[in-house]
Amino acid sequence: MISIRARTLLLLLSLLCVALSMISLVSYHDAKHEVEELFDAQMAQTGRLLEGIVGADMPEQARTALQSALDQALKSHNSEQADPLATGHPYEGKLAFQLFDDHGRTLLQSASAPTNALAQLLIILHRDKALKHEHVDGEPLSSFGRALVGYHNVSLAQHNWRLFVLHDNKDNHWIMIAEREDVRGELVGKIALKALFADIIGLPLLALLVWLAIGWGLAPLKAMAERIRARAPDDLDPLLFRPLPTELEPMAAALNRLLLQVKQLISQEKRFIADAAHELRTPLAVLRIHAQNAQTAEDPLDRNKALKQLNSGVERATRVVAQLLTLARLDPHSVQLKMVEIDLLGYVRNELAELIPLALDKQQELLLEANPADDFRITADSPSLGTLLQNLVSNAVQYTPLGGSIEVHIDAQSDALLLRVLDSGEGVDPQLREKLFERFYRGSTGEGAGLGLSIVQRVVELHRGSIRLDTSPMGGLEVIVRLPRDARTCIRNAGPGLS
Repeated sequence: MISIRARTLLLLLSLLCVALSMISLVSYHDAKHEVEELFDAQMAQTGRLLEGIVGADMPEQARTALQSALDQALKSHNSEQADPLATGHPYEGKLAFQLFDDHGRTLLQSASAPTNALAQLLIILHRDKALKHEHVDGEPLSSFGRALVGYHNVSLAQHNWRLFVLHDNKDNHWIMIAEREDVRGELVGKIALKALFADIIGLPLLALLVWLAIGWGLAPLKAMAERIRARAPDDLDPLLFRPLPTELEPMAAALNRLLLQVKQLISQEKRFIADAAHELRTPLAVLRIHAQNAQTAEDPLDRNKALKQLNSGVERATRVVAQLLTLARLDPHSVQLKMVEIDLLGYVRNELAELIPLALDKQQELLLEANPADDFRITADSPSLGTLLQNLVSNAVQYTPLGGSIEVHIDAQSDALLLRVLDSGEGVDPQLREKLFERFYRGSTGEGAGLGLSIVQRVVELHRGSIRLDTSPMGGLEVIVRLPRDARTCIRNAGPGLS
């Protein structure tokens, strides 16, 4: 895709070209029409001037002198060899005139007057006006009536002529003013094109101004891009910009928010990797020692003891790695939950059936308490709930002494379900309970990796629920998890977040 600047410039210039072309075309036709109107007005004015000068009572000698003077005046203007010192205007019309009596006899005419113009005009009038009679020599021109008066276009020889015919009612004379269409069109074209000259010259200038204006308008975006391009790959601090236009502020805010999220994610991953490496270093070292002891033991009893300890260490390391993988799988930035409707009571009953061997191994009692008449339907991610329940119960089994009790309670509310896991262990000091959610934190008697409650908290966060720790009525720890009935609604209402 081309740049925003090039695309905007191309669009604007295209619109300007089309708009100016249409405006120029309309202006040209309007200017041409107005100039032609002015030339027609000039012809009418010249005809009326002649009407006032030439009368029926004018002596023949005076009429001859007048024609000589008019011929000389018009000749000096119409001739291409005119005196360069002569005054005038290039747009001055090159008019010719003729004066007829009512029988069509020429009384006065200019040197440049077209011949047979009147006869050709009468032929056209017969054809176009559908006159019923044909003109014959000597017939009065007044027989044509108003059809002869006004403006006409005729073709004579190699030129077209524009004619204006005026009737002098007082003297019964006919005055015809003529002008060649090619000369007239040349003047009209020059005048109209001069009116378009400003548009033709202004378009490139306007394009340059638009180009500069777009460049100035996009300067903040260019500066922003250069600032981002100059940033080092490992620099994830928020970008500080000068005051930005309103359109760029959301982009800058979103970019800084993304940088902050990436920075937090990388920091979490680094801390997780460091903690995992630290947590696995000791089990691996212990495994190596047990393996060496098994290899060097000469007594079969000592060898079996070392192998038994080696097997126990392998199980612990396997459990730590499994929990690490579970925690990584539940990363809020990458996990994709598959929300389905679940009957939580039936689901928990099935999960506890698989966990009963853990409790029996320590001679513990595992109970499920719920009112079967309540509605336990919930929309959630089934695998994540299984992980949550397994970690809560396994933690309770681990921290409850031999012969103790573990209870799982499910309480139904209108918009959520409460899952409570209680044990009869030693409990946890209220001041230390928040630390239990930290990765790799273990109690004084704990033998696990310290990841169980971190995993549980992650699942709860993914379902937009809540978790808290309290003292169990049996003396141990009580974990209370509140899960909304429809986590999808909570996620949509909360907007972008963990999911």
